[in-house]
Amino acid sequence: MINIKKKCTPCEGSVHPLSDIQVQRFLKLVKGWKLINGKLQKSYTFKNFVEASSWLEKVKFLAEAEGHHPDIHWTWNKITLVLWTHSINGLSENDFILSSKINELK
Repeated sequence: MINIKKKCTPCEGSVHPLSDIQVQRFLKLVKGWKLINGKLQKSYTFKNFVEASSWLEKVKFLAEAEGHHPDIHWTWNKITLVLWTHSINGLSENDFILSSKINELK
C-alpha cells in the first residue's frame, strides 16, 4: 500500500526515475490508473460540466498542497489526468502518492 499520509517531495538533482520493476509494483496499488507512454493516466466521467468542474477544484487544491501537478485534459464531462515527474522525465514515488490521494477524493 502506498502511504497517502506521505507528502510529495521535490525531485531534483540526484533523483532518478523509478525502475520498470518499481513502477509495476506501485501500479498495482493505484486502482484504475494505467501506464501509457511511461506516464500514469486515469480518466473520470461525470454527469455534467458542473460536476466535473467541482471535482477538478478538489484536484487543484490537492495538487497545489502537494506541490505536484497533473497534466489535465478536460472535455465537457470527462477529465483525464496524466502524472509524471517532469524534472526527471519519468515516474517518481510522488506520482503514485498523488494518484493514491486523487483516488481518495469524492
